[in-house]
Amino acid sequence: MILVIDDDISIRTSLSFMLKHAHYDVQAVASPKEAIAIVRTTAPELILMDMNYSLSTSGDEGITLLKQVKLFQPDTPVILMTAWGSINLAVKGMQAGAQDFITKPWNNAALMQQIETALALNTKKKTVEETVHEKKGKFDRSHIIGKSKALMDVLKTIEQIADTNASVLITGESGTGKELIAEAVHRNSTRAKKPFVKVNLGGISQSLFESEMFGHKKGAFTDASSDRIGRFEMADKGTIFLDELGELDLSCQVKLLRVLQEQTFEVLGDSRPRKVDIRVVSATNANLQKMVKERTFREDLFYRVNLITVHLPALRERREDIPLLVRHFADKQCEANGLPRVDFTPEAMKFLQNLPYPGNIRELKNLVERTLLVCNKKTLDANDFKTQVVLPDVKTTDQNDMTLDESERQQILRTLEKYDNNLTQVATVLGLTRQTLYRRLEKHNIKIEA
Repeated sequence: MILVIDDDISIRTSLSFMLKHAHYDVQAVASPKEAIAIVRTTAPELILMDMNYSLSTSGDEGITLLKQVKLFQPDTPVILMTAWGSINLAVKGMQAGAQDFITKPWNNAALMQQIETALALNTKKKTVEETVHEKKGKFDRSHIIGKSKALMDVLKTIEQIADTNASVLITGESGTGKELIAEAVHRNSTRAKKPFVKVNLGGISQSLFESEMFGHKKGAFTDASSDRIGRFEMADKGTIFLDELGELDLSCQVKLLRVLQEQTFEVLGDSRPRKVDIRVVSATNANLQKMVKERTFREDLFYRVNLITVHLPALRERREDIPLLVRHFADKQCEANGLPRVDFTPEAMKFLQNLPYPGNIRELKNLVERTLLVCNKKTLDANDFKTQVVLPDVKTTDQNDMTLDESERQQILRTLEKYDNNLTQVATVLGLTRQTLYRRLEKHNIKIEA
């Protein structure tokens, strides 16, 4: 049973009609008092509730009702309904335990998708007991290399939520493989045969955001010499991957939130709204919660994109996967260059397993490929890799007293020295983007002379 709580009879009527038409059992009530009487003794599958009632325009009564509902039925998913201008109420509701929110007036298709997603997630939370290992014949983990518990935990989460429409936020350091995880979410979803559209938000300027994301008509602005299809339209019926979400300008965050909330957008030069059916997967190496506190990232957008959060471990947290990754990168490089298969001495593998890897998997990949091509040997040993990596000394981290942070700082300093502070070369060697390198320099208080 789906419980609808709203003091507006027209909303109760329209929601009841829509849900019954979709073959759901519905019970609609007008007041918090009636709602509490139901949840005291009955566990609805889902609750749709308004945030404002006749006795309150501040939303306080709605927050109080939500807390009471969660007290009696903590596992029942709740979707909040509020006006666009009162999204801050929905954010408070999410903090109090609601699963999602939708603004009035809503798009029926978008609301039904949110309802189905909430129900599917709740069902899987209760019933999924099989592990990735037990279902590996069904779960497509192509290109994801490793068998560590940290990685298996990530894959198990993906397996549970992939075939829902839940928004997913993938977090983790640069180079940990966030794009591969996003692709796995898409490949294992019901949208797998539809487009997977990747967007690097860090590479889109504020002035080009609308044109890039929503498209434009010929003549919409000075340089619009032809029509352009935006990324959202390209991704219709499929998945859009918003990478580097933390780099998005505040003004663009508002525009993005509206599309994700209403699932409609307008092409520049065309005032007709266009509907879009997309699943949103985002990624960032920034701390969005900290950015929310600093008011550099919108709190309402944060809750919209992270219905499910998947955190990727750093490579130093899954060192047992390094030999598998080394073997994979070496085989791919040999195949691409027509070279015979190479082997690695135990000492080489031990050396590789104990490096600090500020650039994570991307750095390991660059190191393996560079060493293989430069040394051109059938068997690579530790000394071969030592010639290609910049360390404070040749000792591995388990043979000295430095912490991983200290080792990482020394590796960055030596690489800066070796490449005469050329940040582009340093970032490439370390397997970092320039933006991530800047953050590491700030983290370790490393100043670069102009």
